[in-house]
Amino acid sequence: MNSRRRFNAMMAAALLLPFAPARSASRKMTPLIKPPRLRRGDVVGLVAPGGYTSDASIEKAVQHIEALGFRVKPGTYLRDVWGNYGGTVAARIADLHAMFRDPDVKAIWAIRGGSGCISLLRHLDYRLIRMHPKVLLGYSDITALHLAIHRHAGLVTFHGPVASSTPSDYSTAHLLAVLMEPRDSYTIPMSAENDRRALEEPWYATRTVHAGVAEGPLIGGNLSLVSALAGTPYAADFTGGLLFLEEVNEEPYRIDRWMTQLDLAVGFDKAAGVMIGICENCGPQGDGPSLTLDETLDVHLQPLRVPAVTGYSFGHIRNQFTMPVGILGRLDTEARTVTLLEAAVS
Repeated sequence: MNSRRRFNAMMAAALLLPFAPARSASRKMTPLIKPPRLRRGDVVGLVAPGGYTSDASIEKAVQHIEALGFRVKPGTYLRDVWGNYGGTVAARIADLHAMFRDPDVKAIWAIRGGSGCISLLRHLDYRLIRMHPKVLLGYSDITALHLAIHRHAGLVTFHGPVASSTPSDYSTAHLLAVLMEPRDSYTIPMSAENDRRALEEPWYATRTVHAGVAEGPLIGGNLSLVSALAGTPYAADFTGGLLFLEEVNEEPYRIDRWMTQLDLAVGFDKAAGVMIGICENCGPQGDGPSLTLDETLDVHLQPLRVPAVTGYSFGHIRNQFTMPVGILGRLDTEARTVTLLEAAVS
């Protein structure tokens, strides 16, 4: 079986990869389109476009998806392992393209993040994706797919839990509302559970650096990935947008480097507003001197004249809300809410 998969992957590489870069040649933003809403009983494609997965994680993800009322179609190469990736680039591309082509599949859910999605970007068929719009869901390393697809296919995708996440009532409620219930306006409050955790774990606390109300397209994701794409044809242009960023398990000096890179590449002052999620375990480590996480973030947020907040309920956490990349949103720092100002699905 593994030999057959390797052969198929090599054939896919030979057939697909040489032609793909031309599909991402344009640096102009593509007009926005929205995927059809999900309904109970729909088929969800399960893929591993980044890091490799395990049988235990697959079983957990399948149970999770079925408990939400959907059916599961595993990707052909879901169990592949190539280094620390979920298969070769060709195998992961083949699974993504197959899911977008399949008329029975209504959503594509990444089983995890990890690493490796950035290697897929020049090989994605953005015309195929635009011709077959459907929900794409995940966070962390999936940020690379969100930003590239937003820029070159114009498809609204969804920064939210991965399929192997342990669901919470808060996360599930907002996930299903965004994907299944098109609304002209939908307001998301911060998680009460995260507020309670903040009493003992300060990084869960919300903090307003600059108060106010801001509106703009939602754009962003995992900080290291947003930063890594700066200066490439897949970069996030957050000019006039609501920039959202999150990170996990990184020291403040790395946070500072990535924030500086984004500020140099685009300029935080060009955003309509900036939201930092819950950056768990991103404080100083070891015995050497270091700025705190808040001090590091304030280096970049304090000089701004637009609303800026930290500790909002998204990131590598259990109680996270789902944000549609590309649609118009509103940040209200006094109310501690994010409001989606248009439906994310059609």
